[in-house]
Amino acid sequence: MSPPIRVVVVDDHPMVAEGITAILETYDDISVLATLSGAQQMIDRLEELAPDVILMDLNMPGLSGLSATEIILERRPETRILILSMHDSPEYIRTALRHGAMGYVLKDVSTDEIKKAIDLVHTGARYLCTGAEGAIAPADDNGREALTTREQTILLQLAQGRSNKEVAIALDISVRTVETHRKNIKRKLGISSTAGLTRYALQHGVLQGTGVNV
Repeated sequence: MSPPIRVVVVDDHPMVAEGITAILETYDDISVLATLSGAQQMIDRLEELAPDVILMDLNMPGLSGLSATEIILERRPETRILILSMHDSPEYIRTALRHGAMGYVLKDVSTDEIKKAIDLVHTGARYLCTGAEGAIAPADDNGREALTTREQTILLQLAQGRSNKEVAIALDISVRTVETHRKNIKRKLGISSTAGLTRYALQHGVLQGTGVNV
């Protein structure tokens, strides 16, 4: 039998957070590690809790769910972020996906849908709430999934010939995180080599103004 999915709920509305927590605790295959009221609390306790899935509100006082998503994924790429929001705008959903979230559910969806979303993002699959399936991550002209802001930054570093370790030092992140981003960049662009990444960067103007000879 597989171990339960380790979940943390992050929402600044106590009734929402406690209600979702109470629901999730009824499932034998989910273990709710903590219910937190802010994104900064999640970041501060990330290594201690080491969750598999974080169910997190988008708009909270202080650090937003979007900013927290990027920080969390830099420090612990294997954690999956599932955004919980009251906003059903496609732009909100696309923005969340661009920042690295694996799923997006509305606060008024059914218990079964929240459970399904957690199960799917835990496996590495994307989940969009009912009615939002069309709000996919933006793609480039060739239909490829767009790179996140962080991935674009790392692509620039790699295209300049820097090693994973050098990129990690420059961006103050772990080598493991750089390796994870590198794999995702190659997958999204359909490129298998570092030379290919450099060619892509040259062709798409990523290296413009960096002083790298083209």
